Order: sequence, then structure tokens, then C-alpha cells
Amino acid sequence: MCIQATVPHSFNQNSRSLAALGWSEFFSVQLEPGEADYARMRIATVHRSRVTAESEEGPVRLSLPSQTNTTDFAVGDWVLVDPQTRMLVRWLERRTLLQRRTVGARNQQLIAANVDTLFIVTSCNDDFNPARLERYLALANEAGTTPVIVLTKADKVTEVESYQQQAAALQSGIAVVSLNAKTHEAAAALALWCRPGQTVALVGSSGVGKSTLLNTLAAKPPDEAQLTGDIRENDAKGRHTTTSRSLHAIEGGGWLIDTPGMRTLHVSDVAAGLDILFAEISELAPTCRFRDCTHAYEPGCAVQAAVAAGMLDPARLDRWRKLREEDRENTPSGSSSRGNKPPKARGKRR
Repeated sequence: MCIQATVPHSFNQNSRSLAALGWSEFFSVQLEPGEADYARMRIATVHRSRVTAESEEGPVRLSLPSQTNTTDFAVGDWVLVDPQTRMLVRWLERRTLLQRRTVGARNQQLIAANVDTLFIVTSCNDDFNPARLERYLALANEAGTTPVIVLTKADKVTEVESYQQQAAALQSGIAVVSLNAKTHEAAAALALWCRPGQTVALVGSSGVGKSTLLNTLAAKPPDEAQLTGDIRENDAKGRHTTTSRSLHAIEGGGWLIDTPGMRTLHVSDVAAGLDILFAEISELAPTCRFRDCTHAYEPGCAVQAAVAAGMLDPARLDRWRKLREEDRENTPSGSSSRGNKPPKARGKRR
């Protein structure tokens, strides 16, 4: 599904109600008796020794309980804060969580929390890689966010339709938007997902135009704009211009979480996400003769029959098999992929 929009939404960066920040009934029901006086804030940046948040009054630097590990925070988290001391009291359970497991790491790396829509950004050049896009789609599906593939640099090619068709074929019903990230029309094209109270996040490789798109969506003046970098013409790879995750107000009244470029994304804990991504395979699997069919050589395999009949792309099946095996190898036994319940802040509640 390819999306084009032409009607821009109004933009009011001064809108600071809790609802405009993304607060919903999901978080309200988590409040306990005696917590009505705590301020509700949303994590905006996370650094090694400090954390900032967005509140109804504006940006706030939080005070943290002793021995707090800032890696437990995700940009987009909702927290309760003592309004007098600005001391963090506790986290609230996450509605969605984007996270990934890096090589050699025991715990998953938090990417963004409470995201409604994930903009998977790639460009109409050599960066376009269907296999890598499938990894991002599995991540989004597992987290419970709505994925949208955003094709940047559409003004640089004559045949953008080919990129749109390849992207749309990756997952049933996936929205695909092609645009020039430098123009205001980009904000109009993405307005459907950037309405008040909505949160989007940007992921993709370095050099695909994420920082440029952020500057456009947030209508940032030149002195506040995110740095952007050029790409190498021989391989379309770019330099990292975003080095940390951060929350930004954007046109239409929504919020955007920017993330550093990720060229390598190892799949882990995304079994359900893969089932959604490869729905044409997961829907056929129950009709195979054997319940534990690997869809490789067994007699009575419905998936292989679909390949033989020309109804299923064999390259697609190969990519499914590779991602499924990688997910099994990288997923620790008994791990929980959702991770939506963050640890409680150390210290007493007041």
C-alpha cells in the first residue's frame, strides 16, 4: 500500500497537555492510591549520568535515586516525578518497546518506548535492501508498533515505482511512502501518523535522511537543526550524525524519537514478529503433513508445494528460514521479548 497525502496539519509546539504528550488510559490505570500529586513526565533523552524529560511545563532534568542505572530507561518512557525535588519516583509499564540484542550482550538494548508508529527509513539508491527491511519489520511487529516504510531521495530517481513495489511486497498491508525529506510535502505525506498524542520513531541506516526528515517534521530553525551528513557515492553509505536517542515535538502535534543509524540488526526474540512478516508461510504451515515440518524436504509440505506452483517466491522462503534460524540461535531460553515492564526506581516512594 503506497500512501500520498497533501493536506498538512497545524503545528503547535506549545501544546503541553498530558494527552498531547502521549498520555492515555493505559498509563492512567497504573496509578496507585496516593500518587495523584506526582507529576507525570516522559523521558526525552538518556545519557550516562543524566536523564531529561518532557512535562506539561516543558523540558526537565530529572534527579535520580542513588544507584540508578540509566540504561534501564528508554526514550519515550512515562515516569512519575516528585514535583518539588524533580526526583524520579517510579517508571510506568510500557505499552510498546523497541529493543535489540547486540553481539555479545546479555541484555537487550532499549531503542524506544511507547511508540505508535515506526518509520523504517531507507533511500532510493544502493541502501535499499529488502532483506534488511524485513529485519526492521520483524522488530516493529514484535514490539506491537505499526511499521511504515519511508523511501527517501525519491526525487533522485526516475523510477521510484520499482522501489515502492519491492517494499510493498515485503509484508501484507504495509504502508509505503516515498518522498523528498527536505521539502515540507514530506510532513504532509506522513501527517496521518503524526497527529496529536501520537509517537513515531525513526530507524534506518546512516545516510538515508533520518536527520533531514526530523528537521522537516519538527520544522526546526537552522540553529536548532540536527546535523546531517553526506553519503559515499560508491556504496550509498553515510556517516553517523545522530549519536543518541531523543524525543522531539513535530508537525501535526505528535512526537518523534530519533535514533542512531543501524546498519547491522541481529534478530532475537522476534518469533511472533516473523510470523506476521511472513504471513504467507505461517498461514500455510498448519496444512503441512508433519506438524514440525521445516519446509525444506518433507513430503506433504504445503509451503514447498506453493513454491512449486509459483505462488511463493523461493528467495522469500530462504530469507524466512535464515531469519528464523538466527532468531532461534540469538534468543536465550526463557527470555521475554516484550520487556514492557521496566524495573522500579530504587528508593522509597513518598
